[in-house]
Amino acid sequence: MSSQDPRPSGCTPFEEELIDAMKNFAHSTDSPAFDTAGMVHRTRRRRATLIAGVATALIVAGGGTALASMTGGSTPTTAEKPTTTATTTKGSDYKRAILLLSYGKGGPVAIDFTGTDLRTAKGQLLKAGLELGTILKANSPGCKQATVVEVTPHAPKIVESGDTVNLKLCVG
Repeated sequence: MSSQDPRPSGCTPFEEELIDAMKNFAHSTDSPAFDTAGMVHRTRRRRATLIAGVATALIVAGGGTALASMTGGSTPTTAEKPTTTATTTKGSDYKRAILLLSYGKGGPVAIDFTGTDLRTAKGQLLKAGLELGTILKANSPGCKQATVVEVTPHAPKIVESGDTVNLKLCVG
């Protein structure tokens, strides 16, 4: 029998050697092991953490919005700004008509008197529990006649209920 003759298996020596090498290779490597229970556990934990984070963000945002918009029954509110305001007086003096009223634990409440008439200003002061002091007249260009252009004391000073507030009205 020559080396090229078929063997009883029907394969040449090269083919037999090749088959043996492939079998040895196939049996030598470990098959991959998947920890499916661990994968599922990690996925669920990540999902729960993500949901908790989003829920926390929504609660914080909602709480902040709720705190910002909370007003009590007798809380002084900010007057609506008219179309003509005294913002043209002395550059940054537009804050001179804003009063900060101390209001319990919630901090100061801003009351904007800019451009309000004397009657409305008196009503807001009465509602806030403040006393009306002197009423001065000032010549401020760009403001509507007989409207408030300044309150004293003004922001950033905080006034308490019962304090006296002076008003300065525009003469035109």
